[in-house]
Amino acid sequence: MTYSADSQRYDMMTYHRSGRSGLKLPAISLGLWHNFGGIDTFENGRAMIRRAFDLGITHFDLANNYGPPPGSAETTFGSILKADFSAYRDEMIISTKAGYYMWPGPYGEWGSKKSLVSSLDQSLKRLDLDYVDIYYHHRPDTDTPLEETMAALDLIVRQGKALYVGLSNYSPEQTKEASKILKRLGTPCLIHQPQYSMLTRGPENGLLDVLDEEGIGSIAFSPLHKGILTDRYLNGIAPDSRAAGPSVFLRPEELTEQTLGKVRLLNELAAERGQKLSQMALAWVLRGGRVTSALIGASKVGQIEDAVAALRHPNFSGEELARIDEILK
Repeated sequence: MTYSADSQRYDMMTYHRSGRSGLKLPAISLGLWHNFGGIDTFENGRAMIRRAFDLGITHFDLANNYGPPPGSAETTFGSILKADFSAYRDEMIISTKAGYYMWPGPYGEWGSKKSLVSSLDQSLKRLDLDYVDIYYHHRPDTDTPLEETMAALDLIVRQGKALYVGLSNYSPEQTKEASKILKRLGTPCLIHQPQYSMLTRGPENGLLDVLDEEGIGSIAFSPLHKGILTDRYLNGIAPDSRAAGPSVFLRPEELTEQTLGKVRLLNELAAERGQKLSQMALAWVLRGGRVTSALIGASKVGQIEDAVAALRHPNFSGEELARIDEILK
């Protein structure tokens, strides 16, 4: 059936400006790290992309190695774009990344100009696009001069292969230095993608301050901490869950009784707020306006609907925030 986007899609979403740029991103973005690869059901992925866009999610986040197999998430997304979204390309923010292992030899990972340019050329072929909106360096490379890596990002923008550039997994110090280089080159850093959740609060130790100082936006990946900040594991490991399978994404040893005890207390607070735990966790990441967007993963349409519904109750009282900190300490 021919897809036609919901005419009210922009009424359902909140949009935040990314740092000091002119680009607004949806408060909830959809990541294709899992469930969109060559081993996954194409029509399920297609249904999730359609529903996300109908709910006002305009930003879709990929990387060269997403799958499995590596590259197949970009191929899947490219097929969905061509079939359903040709008329909506200018309403979408599509991002991809390079830096982790993708192909054999010395140019298939890290941060050389050769690696970043070659990887994006491959990504654009898989996506069947002329350009992406955001291109990230996926992880810092201590063996390549930062000037070379940032010059590669600047070159890619000047070539018209990306509109904006971003960083992921960089420390506060690395982010500050990279930002200053990019500003000198004339291609400022748009956004940083760190892991951030109630259970992973590293960005609070300097990174968010650097982003504020440098005028860089942020998008938090794994805001539900691999699904632990949902009601899925409150009573242990379900037989059909990620932790019960062979995936290295979530290991059973991460679900300690200490962690699950905290999660159960957080779930009680979420219930008092009239939210699911997952919705409260997303609202918490977005609290205070320091995070531009929360990047979710999904395996079914209902999870995307739940995530967007978190925006109906975004605010916390001082008492609630203090209670969360007490539970997490």
